[in-house]
Formats: sequence, C-alpha cells, structure tokens
Amino acid sequence: MDFYDIFLVLSLLAGFLMAFNLGANDVANSMASAVGARAISVRQAVLIAGILNFVGATFLGAQVTATISKGIINPASIHDPKIMTLGMFAALLSAGVWVLAATLTSLPVSSTHSIVGSILGFGFVAGGPEVVNWLKLGGIVMSWIISPFFAALIAFLIFHHIRWRIFAAKNFVEKAVRWAPRWLGLTTILIGLSFMYKTPVGKKMALPAGASLLLVAVLGLVVWLVGRWIARRLVPDPEEGAEAVERIFRKLQIFTSCYVALSQGANDVANAIGPVAAIYLLAKNHSLAAQAPVPMSMLLLGGVGIAVGIALLGKNVISTVGEKITTLTNTRGFAVDFAAATTVLAASKMGLPVSTTHAAVGAVTGVGLARGFQAVDFGVLGKIVVYWVLTVPIAAFTSIVIFQILKWSLL
Repeated sequence: MDFYDIFLVLSLLAGFLMAFNLGANDVANSMASAVGARAISVRQAVLIAGILNFVGATFLGAQVTATISKGIINPASIHDPKIMTLGMFAALLSAGVWVLAATLTSLPVSSTHSIVGSILGFGFVAGGPEVVNWLKLGGIVMSWIISPFFAALIAFLIFHHIRWRIFAAKNFVEKAVRWAPRWLGLTTILIGLSFMYKTPVGKKMALPAGASLLLVAVLGLVVWLVGRWIARRLVPDPEEGAEAVERIFRKLQIFTSCYVALSQGANDVANAIGPVAAIYLLAKNHSLAAQAPVPMSMLLLGGVGIAVGIALLGKNVISTVGEKITTLTNTRGFAVDFAAATTVLAASKMGLPVSTTHAAVGAVTGVGLARGFQAVDFGVLGKIVVYWVLTVPIAAFTSIVIFQILKWSLL
C-alpha cells in the first residue's frame, strides 16, 4: 500500500469516529426537547433518532459534498497533494476528538464548527494566513450570537403566544383544539420549505420558488384540515383539563423531532464524510477539486457511525439539553423545536452560518426565560457557552499538532 492508500483507510476509520461522535452529540438537537417534555423516553429517542439519522445520511445525504474545505481555506493554494491529505486527515481526527470530549462531559457542541476549526488550523500552518477565509471565520463567530439569540426570541414568542391564546383563556381546551391544527399547518410549511432548501434531495429537485411555495402551502392546508379532525378525536371531553392540551402538543412535538432527526442525518453527514471524500479524491487523482463525489459506501459508513453513536452515547447530551437547562412540557418542547427549525431555515436562506446545536440550546433557554430568569439554570448554560467559544481554537490547535507530527514523521 502506498501513502494515499494508507491514509484513505485511516480516513475511513477517522470518518467513522467523527460520524459516531456526531450522532452522540448532535442527537440532542432533535430529541432533547421531546425527552425533556416526556413525550418519548430516552430509549425511544435513541431508537427513533438512530433510524431516521441513518436513513437521512444514507439515502438523503449529499451525493456530492460541496466545498469540502467548508470555505474556510482555499485548497488551491496548497499545491502538494500529500500535504492536503495529511491536513484533511488531521482535521478529521482533531474534530472527532473534540466532539468526543464534549460528549463525554455531556455538553453540546457544533460538529460543523469543530471541523471548520480543524481545517482552519492545518490550513493556517500549511499555506499561511492568506489561505484562510477570514470573512468566513468572522461569520462563524457572529453565528455564536445570531443562532442562540434568534432561536431564543422565537421560542419565547411562540410559547408566550400559546400561554396567552390557550392557557389564559377560560375555555382553554377548546382553544387548544382550534390553535393546535394551525400550528401543525405552519409546522408542515416550515418542514416543507426546509426540505426543499436544506436537504440535498430538495436542492436536487430544483423547483422554481413559486412552485415550491405553492406545493408547500397546499400541503400545509391539507395537514391543517386533517389536524382539526385529529385534535377533536384526541380531546373527546372539552372539560378534561390542561393534560388534554399537552397531549395535543405531544403529537406535534414528536412530529417535529422526527423531521429534525431525518434532516440532521442528511445535512450533517458531510461533516464526517466530507474530509474522507477529499482524501478519496486525492488518492484517486492526486488533486482536489471544489466538489468531491461521495460513493454510496461512504454515506453508508457515515449513517452507521451516526446510528451507533446515538445508541451508545446519545443519552448524555440529550439529558443536558432536555432536562438540565430548564423544565420542559410538551407545549414548551414544541416551541423549542419550531424555533430551532425556523432559525436554521431562515438563517440559511439569508446566507448566515448557523449551528443547529446553538439554535436548539437557544430555543430551550428562550422557553425557560418566558417563565422568568429563575426557570433557567445559568450554571449549565454557562458551561455550554464556554465549550462553544473554545470549539474553533481547540479544534484548530489540535489539528495543527496532529498535522505537524504527521508531516515531520512522514514527509
């Protein structure tokens, strides 16, 4: 085996490690609020998320991983393919180690920012500061502020609306039966738009904007009408009480959580497989293009890694996000899921780099703040924010160390 063959094999192992850690840490983005609100158990969350992430990664994942350098460096400036191979491997290993460390301490971090920091580190030492896209890095730093605060604001407003329009009303069960289908229709529209514009399959369909909006609007209308029928069946007795309201929103929450898990697998598998695809391309052609074709076997590897990570370590971060920041109910959990998904979709359409992890934590915090500052555990929240801030520099430094050791040892 030559240099490239060896590192292709090693990168497959490192890619599996990254996918494993991605599953273990990012599963909280989709399932934490449902578990925290007792809509489903931890075991059910792990099973559902594992299956949906696997399906999303394997069958909806990008057949082409675009901008495999994440836009943080210009790979054309690094002319030696062996240097690029070592750098991508170092980035993959570094990101995997950092996300694993965060998972073992039960704290959520962004896998995207981990891989970005790692690529930044090796790019800086391999090609110099001019190789780095500092504007892109500035956008990532801004996302630390944009994502959580925007998600927190939306979650705050949604839960405040639910409390004002439903729980504050005299006939609040009747109001829930009326309003829940409307939220279900809006959620369907959000999910439809997110599918069209965020998943690789939706992008591949390339429908005109007008056709996409019309299709999603019709789907939302149909779901609203069906939701009205379901809501009435869920609450046969209007005098049942607050539990009836929570039962309606429990169904909504499971629905949104399942979608986030499916799209998460489709979108985030690139964080684990993108660098592997780069090394695969380098081994095959001894050069690196802006886009790398990803064999189905690599997507399958990523899907399996994500599912295994969820199964073995997923409950750690789920517990932190779903239970330790604030107490969640089904209505609050629905507000969290809706706000996080809205934030990611809106920011993506505006070209802003955001992290689903940051949006989910921000949304949980916003729902907590809707009940007052005493409802949020700022000690836990502070630890999470520290890990967010440390992600890029620690991932970059670790990548530099691994890259330099490999370079001195092999070249």
